Amino acid sequence: MGKEEEVARIARKLDKMVSKKSAEGALELLRELKAMPVTLHLLQSTRVGMSVNALRKQSSDEDVIGLAKSLIKSWKKLLDTSDGKARDRRKGTAVPTTSRDTSKALNPSRRKSESELPRCPPMPRITTFPPVPITCDVVRTKCREMLTAALRTEDDHVTVGADYVCLSAQIEECIYRDVGNTDLKYKNRVRSRIANLKDAKNPGLRRNVLCGAITPQQIAVMTSEEMASDELKEIRKAMTKEAIREHQMARTGGAQTDLFTCARCHKKSCTYTQVQTRSSDEPMTTFVVCNECGNRWKFC
Repeated sequence: MGKEEEVARIARKLDKMVSKKSAEGALELLRELKAMPVTLHLLQSTRVGMSVNALRKQSSDEDVIGLAKSLIKSWKKLLDTSDGKARDRRKGTAVPTTSRDTSKALNPSRRKSESELPRCPPMPRITTFPPVPITCDVVRTKCREMLTAALRTEDDHVTVGADYVCLSAQIEECIYRDVGNTDLKYKNRVRSRIANLKDAKNPGLRRNVLCGAITPQQIAVMTSEEMASDELKEIRKAMTKEAIREHQMARTGGAQTDLFTCARCHKKSCTYTQVQTRSSDEPMTTFVVCNECGNRWKFC
């Protein structure tokens, strides 16, 4: 197993610990990472830094927190070193002095007139996104394309600038890490995300994912009930309540009466049934059901 695969394996295990809220065995995995010569390329391709930081925030074990902080600090130095080298390279390319610059220095009036000319506005800074997780698997690549199509719609004036390809790759990566392979469970998980994201009656889910209110880690493990729209949640809640009520009110036969008073709700809308449960010379047993709250009792 190569170094990148080993680091990716550890990152997947740490993500599972975070999702299960259990840090059992995390110390051994962090020690393995401590002993590995991790490079900046490995950090960007495996995103293990995010996994370690998430574990640090969740864990209550002081040893785990301390070792995680130590790893993050050492990895941050790699990033700082890389940024410093890039700045040095930019500073090393000095702009040659031209005859025009020399004449400007010798002629103050010319320099003043040129300074009064309108300056071009500075170029805006380009926002950088996290590196897209790389995969060569055909099934995973196809799933990413389908997730991208589900995220991108015609009414994108609300979310201009969203990086659909990067976001869909992160969602697919989280699903793959949680499932561990591309079997039927993985495919069904991806299909359910796509169906809910494309649902025209539930635009809030897609909007929350694009705006960052729902992270790729969260959408990857959400159930169908959690992804449903508020309207559908209310319908399901009402249907469940009605089913419970019908179950409580279920009865076979019987006659309506107001001669009995329910001890629970104190209403008189009841249904009673008489059954011979003892010998023939004994009176019949009366079973009563309250039509309002479903309370049952009997008279012997």
